[in-house]
Amino acid sequence: MTMTALPTDKKSDGEADETPKSSKKKTLIIALVVLLALGGGAWQFFLKPAPSEPAPGEVLPLTAIQVNLAGGHYLRIGLALQLVEGAEEADGSKALDAAIEIFSGQKVSTVTDPEERDKLKDELTEAVREAYHEEVLEVYYTDFVTQ
Repeated sequence: MTMTALPTDKKSDGEADETPKSSKKKTLIIALVVLLALGGGAWQFFLKPAPSEPAPGEVLPLTAIQVNLAGGHYLRIGLALQLVEGAEEADGSKALDAAIEIFSGQKVSTVTDPEERDKLKDELTEAVREAYHEEVLEVYYTDFVTQ
């Protein structure tokens, strides 16, 4: 009686060694890709220099105006605009209009309180930056008198 070998599902020794190597290689490649992505993200958030503030340019003084306050009082306010370097000579009418809009009708106690005055100045600065498309860095008071 002769015995014949039956086919088995087992792979030869060479094939069995290739599967783990190939799996390890894929895992290593995936790990490297993930590390590169994380490294790029870390560079973007931590190491990339932040955009710098525009350089200050010319200071544009504006003529003082009188604004009506609540209770028959008034405020004489003078402003100066700190422009960014290279900005065109700006017409101050938009800034004066924003000042009239923000300060008109305010109580004397509001405009004389230092904290409230700073809040109003921040509001004015934001309105002026919007009106001049970010060509104004800062708004300064040059005259501030209530009566």
